[in-house]
Amino acid sequence: MSMNIVCLDLEGVLVPEIWIAFAKESGIPELTRTTRDEPDYDKLMNWRLGILKEHGLGLRQIQETIAKIDPLPGAKEFLDELRSITQVIIISDTFTQFAGPLMEKLGWPTIFCNSLEVALDGEITGFRMRIQDSKLATVKALQSIGYDTIAAGDSHNDLGMIQAGKAGFLFKSTEQIKKDHPDIPAYETYGELMEAIKKAMQD
Repeated sequence: MSMNIVCLDLEGVLVPEIWIAFAKESGIPELTRTTRDEPDYDKLMNWRLGILKEHGLGLRQIQETIAKIDPLPGAKEFLDELRSITQVIIISDTFTQFAGPLMEKLGWPTIFCNSLEVALDGEITGFRMRIQDSKLATVKALQSIGYDTIAAGDSHNDLGMIQAGKAGFLFKSTEQIKKDHPDIPAYETYGELMEAIKKAMQD
């Protein structure tokens, strides 16, 4: 009997893209820039923090805005069912402090992500990435302690963990990524993804 652990991406899979939703909610359109526009994540994050500072937004205001964002329809039910049959870890490039309000709405699943540096007055002064290539590195670490990993994600930075495990799936991904990786099964609904995970767990 193998020990399975399911690794899920957060944004685009269980919740909307946080920065895009935040840009809408806060009325700051520049914040819709993503890694598609600026592939250098450090550069992108420093630029975002500059904009937040310019608008006088500290962590508290950001968390209040994020608290208005809801998980994708059906995400919590999917996660609840999945967690009742196996171990699940969410692996994300977001930050603990941003994910908090959303984790509450998802029933506090386990999340491995990065961390913000916040001054006493609430200004976000920087950020700390947990580890290089965090998704793939985390999956490899889980495998090294005896787990078979099953992963699902929607984006370029999920491909490593999707391809490295016992099974991996694209979920709500882009047409381009699906076309570039025809070997990875792609699903659009939680029902389909659940069936695929259950089947992979039995193999």
